[in-house]
Amino acid sequence: MTSDIIYVNAKIFTANPEQPFASAMVIRDGRIHWIGEEDETEAMEGERVDLQGRRMLPGLIDAHMHPLYLASSSKQIPCMPPDVESIEDLITEVRKARKIQDPESWIEGWGYDEGKLADRRSPSRWDLDKATTKSPVIITRTCTHIVVVNSKALELAGINKGTKDPVGGKIDRDSDGEPTGVLRENAKDLVMKIMPVQTIEHDSNALADLSPKLLSHGITAITDLMAKKNPVDYLDLYNAATDKGMKQRAVLYYIWGNIKDDPILKKNNTNREHANHVGGIKLFADGSVSGQTAWVNPSFLGGNENFGIPMTTKEELLRAGEAAEKHQIQLVIHAMGEQAIDLIVDTFNGKKGWIDDGPSIRIEHAAMPSKKALQHAGEIGIAFVPQPIFLYAEIESYLTNLGAERMKQTYPIQSMMDAGIMVAFSSDAPATAWADPVNPFVGMMAAVTRMAHDGTDTGQEQRVDVETAIMLYTKAAQEVTRIPDVGQLAPGYHADFIILDRDILAIMPEEIGEVRVEETYMAGKKVFQKETAV
Repeated sequence: MTSDIIYVNAKIFTANPEQPFASAMVIRDGRIHWIGEEDETEAMEGERVDLQGRRMLPGLIDAHMHPLYLASSSKQIPCMPPDVESIEDLITEVRKARKIQDPESWIEGWGYDEGKLADRRSPSRWDLDKATTKSPVIITRTCTHIVVVNSKALELAGINKGTKDPVGGKIDRDSDGEPTGVLRENAKDLVMKIMPVQTIEHDSNALADLSPKLLSHGITAITDLMAKKNPVDYLDLYNAATDKGMKQRAVLYYIWGNIKDDPILKKNNTNREHANHVGGIKLFADGSVSGQTAWVNPSFLGGNENFGIPMTTKEELLRAGEAAEKHQIQLVIHAMGEQAIDLIVDTFNGKKGWIDDGPSIRIEHAAMPSKKALQHAGEIGIAFVPQPIFLYAEIESYLTNLGAERMKQTYPIQSMMDAGIMVAFSSDAPATAWADPVNPFVGMMAAVTRMAHDGTDTGQEQRVDVETAIMLYTKAAQEVTRIPDVGQLAPGYHADFIILDRDILAIMPEEIGEVRVEETYMAGKKVFQKETAV
């Protein structure tokens, strides 16, 4: 047994409703032994650490993100302001990449959003062909649901005028039926499947390299909502990353189509006591609001009666639900549009959940739930996992696709909670149009202010207070992800906590996005220290 560490002179927000605030905490063997007021520690023995009145929070949990994509995107062409503000800028950046890469290597870019481009349209194959026709190019839209490729990539994938749209996907075409290079939802897989596969060594190094960045934001537990068994098993990948220094606890949610015929869901893989474990099965019911592939009703603006793309069926949801129940893990479904959310809620309405200590079913994003869906989801215990940063960062596309009034009704966080729905915040990083998409404090600020980055009102009646925003990134996120003994600062819990550079509970709401983490601790050990300016 190591000696106790007694933290004093702290402003502690515990996220424990029974004891929300404290000024002192005792750590023993990596867990919280005691928490309370400083004057109660006078007779306690151990090493004392004076936090000098700084604010302490529990370690943050990102309940929906894509760590491997985030790590990979940092190595690709950044296709958002200030680097790329027009299609011509994008062409220039692709040309630069072509000069320093092998001619046969794929050129990859990340993060374009036509709403932020001066051209106000998506790039096309013909735009990318201006940069190169000899090397394959793939540029992923910020939402991750859409890619645009050049003619060389289409050629390699065998996509031409006669190629049919895959189920749950769409190949954009010009007036003559020629593919434009824009591939939506499952259509993008026609190209993705022919791209080179990185080794487990490469990807585990990338995750280990990402870990310090996440710690710098106070994120001590993560999720991966796109885990796969093939060609590389993500559980093996994350375990290798842990061996290489990744600190975060990680819950993996495997794509249903990738594992439904593969026996990966073994008891040892789903053991939540393991730092990395399988937490659920993931399906897609639709696409994205900003990319106009969410399955909505009424249709998107634009006059072409576009209701988005449905991507699953009641029968497939029930089959996946049976597998999740058999293995006592969660069924996790991406759904943004009204029709997609209604499909899920209607499918499972009246059915009993199979998990006792958390939600059996999660709806990811839940951008546009109907009043009926809110009511029924609350009644049957379906959890919602929205991302407040979406409206903040992607306001241009939301206004264009939905209009101002309908936009304000999206992500109705307060209404979700009023309906009794379990809610957890997350980033979906890197899938949003922001330079630092994983920053939880930007997401909290967006939820508290309901204002976009450009000052647009995104719906004041759906604001939450600061304490609630923190709770949805800590205690509530734990309840949704079911990671044991995290999310609160309470006796018996892991000593995962963060120290902030300012008091998040005392500053103006619009300043929350400027909060920085000074120190991050996991199991009582300091794993991040902010560098001080010389």
